[in-house]
Parts: sequence; C-alpha cells; structure tokens
Amino acid sequence: MGADLKSVTAYCTVIAVILLLCGGGAAVEEDENEYNHPGFASTQLRAWSILDCPYSPLDFNPLDLVWLDSTKLLSAVNCWFKCMVLDPYNETDHPECKSRPDSGLSAITELDPGYITGPLSTVWKEWLKWCVEFGIEANAIVAVPYDWRLSPTKLEERDLYFHKLKLTFETALKLRGGPSIVFAHSMGNNVFRYFLEWLRLEIAPKHYLEWLDQHIHAYFAVGAPLLGSVEAIKSTLSGVTFGLPVSEGTARLLSNSFASSLWMMPFSKNCKGDNTFWTHFSGGAAKKSKHVYHCTDEEYQSKYSGWPTNIINIEIPSPNGLDAYPSVTEAVKANMTNMECGLPTLLSFTARELADGTLFKAIKDYDPDSARMLHQLKKLYHDDPVMNPLTPWERPPIKNVFCIYGAHLKTEVGYYFAPSGKPYPDNWIITDVIYETEGSLVSRSGTVVDGNAGPITGDETVPYHSLSWCKNWLGPKVNITMAPQPEHDGSDVQIELNVEHEHGSDIIANMTKAPRVKYITFYEDSESIPGKRTAVWELDKANHRNIVRSPVLMRELWLQMWHDIQPGAKSKFVTKAKRGPLRDADCYWDYGKACCAWQEYCEYRYSFGDVHLGQSCRLRNTSANMLLQYI
Repeated sequence: MGADLKSVTAYCTVIAVILLLCGGGAAVEEDENEYNHPGFASTQLRAWSILDCPYSPLDFNPLDLVWLDSTKLLSAVNCWFKCMVLDPYNETDHPECKSRPDSGLSAITELDPGYITGPLSTVWKEWLKWCVEFGIEANAIVAVPYDWRLSPTKLEERDLYFHKLKLTFETALKLRGGPSIVFAHSMGNNVFRYFLEWLRLEIAPKHYLEWLDQHIHAYFAVGAPLLGSVEAIKSTLSGVTFGLPVSEGTARLLSNSFASSLWMMPFSKNCKGDNTFWTHFSGGAAKKSKHVYHCTDEEYQSKYSGWPTNIINIEIPSPNGLDAYPSVTEAVKANMTNMECGLPTLLSFTARELADGTLFKAIKDYDPDSARMLHQLKKLYHDDPVMNPLTPWERPPIKNVFCIYGAHLKTEVGYYFAPSGKPYPDNWIITDVIYETEGSLVSRSGTVVDGNAGPITGDETVPYHSLSWCKNWLGPKVNITMAPQPEHDGSDVQIELNVEHEHGSDIIANMTKAPRVKYITFYEDSESIPGKRTAVWELDKANHRNIVRSPVLMRELWLQMWHDIQPGAKSKFVTKAKRGPLRDADCYWDYGKACCAWQEYCEYRYSFGDVHLGQSCRLRNTSANMLLQYI
C-alpha cells in the first residue's frame, strides 16, 4: 500500500476510536455445515478456578481457555461442562468451577487458536487485519467482550459491564479527542441497545443526548436480530450442539442454564412494554401496569404476529395442555372425545405467544424445564428495571446509524415439535422445519407451506422479517442504490431517488439483477430527522456469521468512514458510482489481457518471494488520490 494512503488512514484514526461489541454466531465448522446461533459464544471464556479432572490428563487452572478449547472438551467433557454451566435460577457458577470472559482484542479474534482450529473459529480476525493494513493504530480499536451467558441485569450486577462500557467511551474521547464509532454484531446489538436504555436512567435527562453526541459518532449494527431469532427457541426446546462433539441433550442443558438464551426470543412488532423511563421518573413501580405487553389491533387482526408463519407447532398427545393455551377455539375443545384414540392435537404459537410465556405455560405438563423458563422470562426480561428487551426497537438516538445484514439465503422460520417419549432433556424431537425461500415457505421435505412469504429472505440464521425491521428507521423518502459487490466500473449501478416510504411497511428495491452476480443494496435517507443519518445495507448471500469477515462489507465500511472525515464531502453518504481496488490483495492478473487488471489502480511490481503473477500486481503508489472520487 502506498505511503500516501497510510498517511490518510493515520489521519482518519485521530478523530475516532472503534469499539467492537462482539456477538455473532460461533461454531466449529464441520464439512460444509455450520450452525450460527445469533450472538452466542463469540467471546472467549477462561477458567477462574482450579479443577482436577479424573480420568483425564488435562485439568482446568486459572486463565485456561474454556470457550473454546476443543482438546479439553474432547478429553474432559464433564469438567468442561462444569466450567461452562450456570445455575438457571440465579445465574451463578458451578460450585467447582467458574469462567469469566477474556479481555482485549484476542478475546474476539479466534475462539480456539491453533493451526487447524483457529481458521475454523475465526470471528473478528479478518476485520482486524483490514484495520492494520489501513494504518489504524492499536489503541484506536477497543474490544468490549462480555459474558454472553448472562442476562442484561446480571451483566451489570456481577461485572458492572455497562458502567465499564460508559467509562470506555469517556476514556476513548479523552485519548483520541473525538467520538467513537460502534460496531456491533448480532447479539452485541442487543447489548448495545440495553446500554443506551441503561444510560438514559444513569444520566440526567437533559444531558443524555448531549452525552451521545459527544461520545458516539456512528453506530454500525451488523446482523442485528431486531425482532429476535427463531433459532433461539429451537435451542431452548431441543438443544443445538454448535457443531461440537456433545449430544443435543447436553447442549440443551447447557444452553438453558444461560439466561441470555431468552434475550433473542422472537417477539411481535405490534406489542410494546411499559415505558420504563417515564415510570422511573414519575415515582414508580407502584403505578406500573400489570400488563406485560400493550398490543395494537393489528396484532389480533393479522396472522402470525407479522412473522412469515407460526414459529412453534407442537403435537400434544393429551388434552391437558389445551387448558393452558388461551387461543384454542371451542370447536377444538368440542372434539376432545376423539383424543381417547390417542390422536394428537396441534398447538401453534406466534411470536407474541413465545415472548409473553404462553408457550411455556402450555407445555408445562410435558416439559419440566417450563417453570424455569417462565421464571427467567418474568424476572429477567418482563420485570427488568431498565427495559423489556423483548419489544420492538426504535431508532437509536445517535447521529449516524447504519444497519447492515445479509439476505437472500434459505432461513429457518418455524418448527414442528413432538414429544419423543424420552426423559428431559431429550423429551422433544423436531419433526419438521419451515424455511423462508424467496416468494414461498417450504418444509424440510420441500412441501410448500401457507404463510406470509416475502420476496426477500434472511441470512441463514435470522429471518428477514427481523433483520429488516431497521428499515422502519428510515425517513419518509429514501434513495435506493443497487451495485455489484465486486469491484466495478459503475455500468451496472442502479439508482432510485426519493422513493416514498411509509413507516411500518417494508421498502423493496424494484431493480433488475444480472444472473450469478451478488449485489449490495443501499437504502439511504433522502429526508430524515434533522442532524441524523440512517442507512440500511443488504448484502446478497452474506450469511450471519461470515458477514463480519466479508471483504465487501469491510470495503464499504472503510469508504464510509473515510468519507465522513472529509470536510469537503459533497453528499451525506459515500458515492456508489464506482468501486476499484483498495488493497494490494484486491489486484490480480488478467490472463486474457496479459496484464494486471484495473490498470487505473494496479500495476505489475515484482517483489522477492512472489510465486505467481497475481501476487506481483499491487496498488499504484498514487492510489491514495483515487479515494478522492468517493467524497
């Protein structure tokens, strides 16, 4: 990279500190299959105990890696389980072992460092490589990992996490002299949202917005499960192994001991909780409504709580569960005599009925874990003193908000469960899965299913309905730009200006896509709240976990940040008219023309050790001047 470009990037890092709120699905890849649990397990956990493991040559000592050490998991699984599991009622550690989140950037780069396991468990490592290559200084990047097993109240109670996060922003301002840029992935967005509400109660109301303006320049929400994720309830009822060598029953026991599992429960866009802020300043809890949710008429007039389909469908073999399920019709009750033949009754649950606890009440006779789930749901979420996290997001009161997610991938949106006949935790089996595909819903067997299928699908982990909720943060008029993801000359860029946008309704780009070309679609405010900017980026075929290491996303993030610090910028957002190489790695050899591709940007420059022609294609030293076209 040329010296001029490095001087530009060094200037860029003077004004902002970048903070990473780590979420994202962690998984050990097996063949071509991988499970991406939204926001779970993307921070290393280390032991803070001395635990002798019988029948194993490996023990746990202070600072030993627990999440994730695949060697100890394989050789001492019982000890490893003790270091991971929490008490499901009070979120305390196992009496024999406890773990705490690691600190620093190393905690979020690779979960299981090693020659083989490292590349398979990479989280933010590629992102950090970009920062280094562009000259970002080490003290300009601050990782703020958290214990992803805990509920938001426990994060603050045990670790003072939100107090420390506030101090981190304030220290960053003093250190760098400017506001911070926040990057959050998946569940990290839930944590950041809770922090903003916690801060509202921590700071005097008249200084709240002033504090945000001083300390946060922009917020990039990547892969945010804004209305929850259906895979969270799948993990709760059947257990998901993360690709690790443990049984689904063991995975369920582990996951259900983490109160954070409910943090990503699907919920309805039509139901809101009480305003905790005004309750707090108006004198109190005594006046608090007894209603967990206040739902609009639309919730009861429409199907599925706005989601594509019912999220959970359970075949109950006996009539007992129907008494706890308030939406069963009288017609079904009239047919109860047929149950003597052992015919099951299908109970279906919407997102609202998951979030308000109806599901767990209905299956309490069939699942001994329901009492715990109801306890956690009420104590840690419905009665949370800061906010009920299972409510729709409003636009964060930050100057610049960018919502980024992958789309157009087959994504799970519903499940069919049946009792397995086995004891807990293996008492449920999944009999079918419902996926959203573009324009239809299909079952695991390929059968088309009735529902509210949309033209766009999610990112393989979080449904589109949840990811795209941030489009409601856009203003009444939106500029839409669709451009190819690879480097391009602008010939295939399509633009629609001042598209009318009604709050509460989705906005879709009515544009033509070339076959086998991946696009990125930008939805950007044309008219917005004064002093605010909002943008939504949809990346074709970018899955939930890998989006944080997508070169396309990194390129667009960098250009937008570079654009924002230029005093002579002509527009609110970086232009999409053209995309050329930004790094040496983006240059390659064009065998058809027998020269380096992108001659305007790249040149052939051999260095000792190059083993093929593409390696010798490098950015021209004048490439820094090329950035001026993006202002």
